[in-house]
Amino acid sequence: MATRALIMLEGRMGNGPPYVHAAQSLGLHPVTLSADPTRYEYLAAEGIETVRVDTDNLDALIRECSRLRATYDLAGITSAAEPVYAMVGKLCRHFGLPGPNPESIVQCCDKFTQRQLLEQAGIPIPAYRLAATAMDVQSSAAEIGLPVILKPAVGSGSCGVRLCRNVDELAEHTTYLLGGGHIWRSSPRILVEEFAQGPHYWADTMGDQIIAISIADCGSPPHFVIRECAIPAPLNDDEHERIADVSLSCLRALGLGWGPTNVELRWTKRGPVVIEVNPRLTGSPGPELIQLAYGVDLVTEHLKLVIGDEWDLRRSNSQTAAARFLVPDRDGMLDWIGGDSRAAAVSGVAEVKFYVEPKTPIVRKGDYRDSIGHVIAASPNLAETKVALQRGVDAIDWSIIPFPIPGE
Repeated sequence: MATRALIMLEGRMGNGPPYVHAAQSLGLHPVTLSADPTRYEYLAAEGIETVRVDTDNLDALIRECSRLRATYDLAGITSAAEPVYAMVGKLCRHFGLPGPNPESIVQCCDKFTQRQLLEQAGIPIPAYRLAATAMDVQSSAAEIGLPVILKPAVGSGSCGVRLCRNVDELAEHTTYLLGGGHIWRSSPRILVEEFAQGPHYWADTMGDQIIAISIADCGSPPHFVIRECAIPAPLNDDEHERIADVSLSCLRALGLGWGPTNVELRWTKRGPVVIEVNPRLTGSPGPELIQLAYGVDLVTEHLKLVIGDEWDLRRSNSQTAAARFLVPDRDGMLDWIGGDSRAAAVSGVAEVKFYVEPKTPIVRKGDYRDSIGHVIAASPNLAETKVALQRGVDAIDWSIIPFPIPGE
């Protein structure tokens, strides 16, 4: 009998390893197709089979999957990376495998199209305009009124997203986005949005079910780098119901409802306002928090859906789990980082992870890449979890020294 293989398009440093491990636990042989497999260190470190192929080329991907099918039983095709998830849907459709609707993924990943569809469905969203030039940005911001958010119309991880509080910041970030500072995968298109102010929540869904609602702290503007998040969010029944209803309405409006989706919201003066919808699992350590809080392994359950098995989303646990990201306050060379063993020994701390090694250059970008590690804690209630989390973080320390000056 041929070995059952799971095809993964590209990888992801956060969620990539959990997907590989979950596949192996289900008796599957993971194979990663990537334009550059060396980008993902865990693939070589764990001896994962890889194939170098242009993951933007559907015909090339079909050829490689057909070649692999001569050796393996193709159990399923998926990805932990948003940019190639529509391609996953196209491949699943070609090979007759369970998968997401590629047209729905494409329209969801275009934030302007997503905004239009949510608005047509009557779902509360910030005021928005689409801009392609500096003049467009300026006139759009004037119509909406400062402060505004500038973000690429296509992208993830808060890359290129900034709050512009005055005309100088608006001009500065417009120049960054259009002047070569931001790397575009397609023609430059900027979304200019009203700044929706209020607590930041997100809802994780699988299929048409709400799995968890989390609260996040994004730190101080102008950037949106998550510093801390907790599951479940401290909400009353009415607040929980309103966020859940809006989130499920987003799935219907965008033609989603197969597999995982992540809905980001702000609770404003008019209630929950949708910031964006991501047709994928939230990044690590989101799935780890859900597993600690509720006993639901979303990565494994997603893969069961991918290969056509029956999933189980029933909760087997009831705790509060929280994560704190380790974010440097300066640029420079990471001289040393330590205290992970002390932090891990703190009662209630469930995981301590560093993303970087000493002698790594630290250049903050104002997005998810600024984090150099995280600490996760869990306990029966939020107060105890926060105490354990703080004790764990206090046990960690690092030193960043200035970059050497050329010629000195």
